[in-house]
Amino acid sequence: MSQRRISRQQGFRIDRIQSERIARAEKREAKADALLAGGELGAEQRGRVIAHYGVQLAIEALEGDLQGQRFRCHRRSNIDALVTGDHVIWQPAADGLTGVITALMPRHSVLVRPDPYNKLKPVAANIDRILLVIAPEPTPSPELIDRYLIACETTGIRPVIVLNKADVMTPAQAKGLGALLESFAALGYETRTLSAHGDMGDLNALVAQRTVVFVGQSGVGKSSLINALLPDVNQKVHQLSTGSKLGQHTTTTAIWFDLPAGGALIDSPGIREFGVWHMDREQLLSGFIEFHDHLGQCRFRNCKHAREPGCALLQAVEDGHIQARRLASFQRLISELEAR
Repeated sequence: MSQRRISRQQGFRIDRIQSERIARAEKREAKADALLAGGELGAEQRGRVIAHYGVQLAIEALEGDLQGQRFRCHRRSNIDALVTGDHVIWQPAADGLTGVITALMPRHSVLVRPDPYNKLKPVAANIDRILLVIAPEPTPSPELIDRYLIACETTGIRPVIVLNKADVMTPAQAKGLGALLESFAALGYETRTLSAHGDMGDLNALVAQRTVVFVGQSGVGKSSLINALLPDVNQKVHQLSTGSKLGQHTTTTAIWFDLPAGGALIDSPGIREFGVWHMDREQLLSGFIEFHDHLGQCRFRNCKHAREPGCALLQAVEDGHIQARRLASFQRLISELEAR
């Protein structure tokens, strides 16, 4: 795949942005070093990143006398980029308002997406479940669902396909969408049918005691589902910005919300939509879970799974082990990526 060429003006802009980032990092490190050198920090303890405020992060204390309180913290520059959901080691400052993050604890999952320069950027961490939301309108595309599922598989985060707005479906839509869900359930994926305006028992059961994110097309009702789980979500955002000693500043990335019944929701527009355009052929293949048992069995090692004789995937389609639509979806994705 050819590299995108940039103009001289774009090159200057990229250099300027990088210089500004370096300057901010140096300033952040200087503040953290000043706090550390001054001996004004308390004991190291565990915390969780719940939001970003420019170069600072909102941390919720997870243990000790400060448990449940929130602080605005700097981080040492030798720590990798931190995202909402990260568990960290931090030390509170004597002012009772701020602190310094000194270590990042291991993540059990991380959601990434490409930045404008096609470099992968983490956007949230330690997620247990991704709720992929579809609805009668806009009409769900099986191929688009495939893409979301591939992205979920590469993160190792369990997806659940949620059909929202069940209360407004026509009989014809219910039949067609039911068949669509069955086709994915046959692959082993969990599915749910519900409405943000109906009984929330199924939705509460899906999120209970788990950290979740919602993804899906615009217009499928993700915000309605989030509002159903967190009726005062806008108020909570305001409180996070103005209360708990964090100051009146706007968050720039994902936000952590504790759910009333236990568990948590991480939300931001950047999380709700993510794709597969940064992946290679092997990653795409691994994202189709029903392909796994047949990979490595083709006659030719460089098989493209299109028209080659002895292709194990083509044979699996003939034998009914792989849906023809899913193999066609993979082939279209490969063509699109090669075109890019």
